[in-house]
Amino acid sequence: MPGAQARQCTEQGFEGSSYVVCTVDPAVSDLRLFWKNDAGDPYRRFSRIADAVRTQGQELVFAINGGMYQPDYTPLGLYVENGKELRPADVSSVEGRPAQIPNFYKKPNGVFFIGEAGAGILPTDEFLAARSAVRFATQSGPMLVIDNALHPALIPGSTDRTRRSGVGVCGTGLVRFAISSGRVNFHEFARLFRDELGCPNALFLDGGRGTGLYSPDLRRNDFSWYGGYGPMLGVVE
Repeated sequence: MPGAQARQCTEQGFEGSSYVVCTVDPAVSDLRLFWKNDAGDPYRRFSRIADAVRTQGQELVFAINGGMYQPDYTPLGLYVENGKELRPADVSSVEGRPAQIPNFYKKPNGVFFIGEAGAGILPTDEFLAARSAVRFATQSGPMLVIDNALHPALIPGSTDRTRRSGVGVCGTGLVRFAISSGRVNFHEFARLFRDELGCPNALFLDGGRGTGLYSPDLRRNDFSWYGGYGPMLGVVE
């Protein structure tokens, strides 16, 4: 059944922390990005996307926050929807001590994309250099795993702990989304993707109150205390 892979959301433990991991096969699932409705207003909530696709005779079976965003819910960085670039890539840098640099600007950051050949994750500079036509793309940061290596700025035992969400693309082409149930640091979260989920490339999506998951199977329809989400990734059947 098309989209059936999206129903594979399971609770999973790794090194004493709990996560929800959702596996999507982009070859058979309709994985999309959502930001604004037909009236040009940000959806902000998963339930509004569910209502919108329901009017088209479809069902939202899974969704997760799709990257960082500004106070007006505009995606921070590159955003491509249905082949149209609605926001340009942000290639600017922020100088300072690592703890002072916002997560998005901990270089390298990266782009999660869906194209004709499937899904992928690349550091932003590599994505822009190889720029090919994609149907969907969202920029976020930092990269968590880059060709099986952890991002060099991630610190073992870091006390910077919060809820986190991210996406990884595995060697088989499967896309794995993960959201922590409790507080974890970046190093732990990156190793979940590399060592437990088998994803050689993974990208951080958001953290703290910006994390969110929609899964009717798990009775999850999270709400962001920022008043809503910006970009959201979802699977439609």
